[in-house]
Amino acid sequence: MPAVHVPLPHRAPRRRPPVGRAVAVLVLVALAALIPLLGPSAALRGTGEAQAPGTGVITFLRTVLFAALCVQTGEVFAGRLARRVPGAPQDGLPRAWAPYAAWAGCVAALGLAAIVANGNLVPQEPADLDIGRLYDTRDGRLALVEVNAFIAAALCALTRRPWTAALPLAAIVAAEALRAHPPVEDSPLVGSGLTLVHLTCGALWAGGLLAVLRLLRRWRVTHPEAGVAVLGLYARVAAVLFAAITVTGTLSTLRRMPPSTVADQLTETAYGRALLAKVLLVAVVAVLAVLARHRLRRSDDRASAYAPARGEVIALGVVVALSALLTAVPVPIRW
Repeated sequence: MPAVHVPLPHRAPRRRPPVGRAVAVLVLVALAALIPLLGPSAALRGTGEAQAPGTGVITFLRTVLFAALCVQTGEVFAGRLARRVPGAPQDGLPRAWAPYAAWAGCVAALGLAAIVANGNLVPQEPADLDIGRLYDTRDGRLALVEVNAFIAAALCALTRRPWTAALPLAAIVAAEALRAHPPVEDSPLVGSGLTLVHLTCGALWAGGLLAVLRLLRRWRVTHPEAGVAVLGLYARVAAVLFAAITVTGTLSTLRRMPPSTVADQLTETAYGRALLAKVLLVAVVAVLAVLARHRLRRSDDRASAYAPARGEVIALGVVVALSALLTAVPVPIRW
């Protein structure tokens, strides 16, 4: 009996991601890796300031912590915006990244807690850790708050009400704001308040844009108008967030650098150089945001706002790493 050849079903060719998107992701990953590795030494070169041990490790851990905070905050924020759009599919949301981000943030917070437990030095072996220091010192207790808050946020993200993660995320922001301004500095509560607003708005801006773009990409075929509407709602809120970030950032800078010394310290101190790089990059982000907002107003092709918005979120990822670098380099001395 002759063999019967059954034709195999034709498999559709696999779509490859656009080259531009792949290059952008690679650049982002490279910059995020280079800032913790090379950022501290580059910022400190020629300033006469000493580099503290483990500055690169601390920068990396805080980059992961801030990124995790942004991802989780952004998903809560974007979910709230999506519920305000009539006709938006509530069951067609992208797969949540919040649980993974929460556990990554927890690991980073544990690493930072271990550094506190070793007297703010990177531990080389388990015997270096003094767990009692976590309960007996202010920085140690704040580190424990962050670890537990990330665990709580991860559990909340796995429930049917992921928005409940807002409370532990707020605890993380508050702990970071208090940690950044120890009681020995002048008016620490004022500084903590400014950092609280600055960090909250920054997490909503960066994380919210990432989550909204994921939503827009998910709905680009089935509900394109709903996706553009969510992006439009985000753009309105982002304008307020940018204003708050600018004001609080300026006031925080003037608290650390008196007006008469700002110009010198921006180029002669590690903190000033990292801050200058962050300001310049935020200016680029602002230009991209304005371009995206302009395209949103065009009735013929509002979806074209996706391209500058995607560039904006990539640049914001680098801003997050620079913000982490600012927490690791020496605070400038008031002249």
